[in-house]
Amino acid sequence: MKKQNNLLGKYVDMCTDFGMKLYFGPRSGKENLIHFLNGLFAGEKVIRDLEYRPTERIGEQEHNRKVIFDLYCTSDDNSHFIIEMQQLPQDFFRDRMVYYSSRLIHTLVPRGHSGNTYELPEVYFIGILNFALDNIDNDRYYYDVVLCDREKGEQFYDKLGFKLLCLPNFRKEEVEIKSFMDMWLYLFKHMSKLNEIPKFLDKRVFGLIFDIGEVSNLNSEDMKAYELSLKDKRDAESIRLTAERIGMEKGIKKGMEKGIEKGRQEERAKAEAEKRISALKMLKSGFDSKVIADIIGLSIEEIEKF
Repeated sequence: MKKQNNLLGKYVDMCTDFGMKLYFGPRSGKENLIHFLNGLFAGEKVIRDLEYRPTERIGEQEHNRKVIFDLYCTSDDNSHFIIEMQQLPQDFFRDRMVYYSSRLIHTLVPRGHSGNTYELPEVYFIGILNFALDNIDNDRYYYDVVLCDREKGEQFYDKLGFKLLCLPNFRKEEVEIKSFMDMWLYLFKHMSKLNEIPKFLDKRVFGLIFDIGEVSNLNSEDMKAYELSLKDKRDAESIRLTAERIGMEKGIKKGMEKGIEKGRQEERAKAEAEKRISALKMLKSGFDSKVIADIIGLSIEEIEKF
């Protein structure tokens, strides 16, 4: 078993489905999730307590798609949080965020009241992404999205938010990490590679993470579940890296093709210019236009325009 644990690392990988539920789930992770959310919101709101809710949402009609959240909870001020770990990029990921949030909001609309009562609690979708959201912006690791008035640039509605963490884009070294959010990001990326709690982490906040995260503390059932979850994550990483490599190779090939074509165009332009210079010299020397056309390869009309 020790050999197996060494291969798995000392601590459970936070970016696996098993790890998310171990560190942040109802069995042992409530305190961690409170600390994580408070670090993420950084004073925007303060969460003192959480209640876990069922993660499955079944549509009212048979044709409605069933959705299952990784984690779903409510805070003591009745704010609602969907927490999702996403391993691979997918088409319409933004649509999925809106769809998940909308399905939850739909269930929160008060029913059975007279009049037009539509008051809703705050709803937040929190995505932890193991990929870059925008290929053109590879340095941005945090997205804080709200509904805004486009003309004024002001927040229009304050009860719906999307907070996204793009782990591959987080590249801060230990000396650069100051905020609690940065500390959490560092752990998401490096937890499975650590052998002890780093000195720059506040043990009062992060101590429990390291206490419950040791692979050697897992029972046989949890160990099997973790190994399967870790395999799923590594398979997803392999797919993502292969896609990135293929995309890079296609980009290089396309760039080379463009460069070759540009070179050909420049060569053709240079040859045409040399033809015109030769034709002009021959005209000045008294050669007939038809003779020049036969020798140089330009039309008589082009030569007579000189």
